[in-house]
Amino acid sequence: MEQGHYSSVARSAGIHRDTLMKWIKEYGDEVRDQMDDPTSAILSTDPTKEELKVKYEQAMKLLGEKELEVAMLRNLLKKTQFRP
Repeated sequence: MEQGHYSSVARSAGIHRDTLMKWIKEYGDEVRDQMDDPTSAILSTDPTKEELKVKYEQAMKLLGEKELEVAMLRNLLKKTQFRP
């Protein structure tokens, strides 16, 4: 994506360009992997209720995984902060 496109995408999403760049750097590989996965469904321009349900379930699964990862990292951080 060219530099000008980052700004316009960020503007249309209502976020700062630096935030978009940080997210791309942090999650870009994960998103690319999912986009390359043939089992990952892409919504049509007029998605059915079933397609929306599948995408919702995929999003909730990813969210749960991320929440678990954050909780584990926070727990690890607490343990390492108080070591003498």
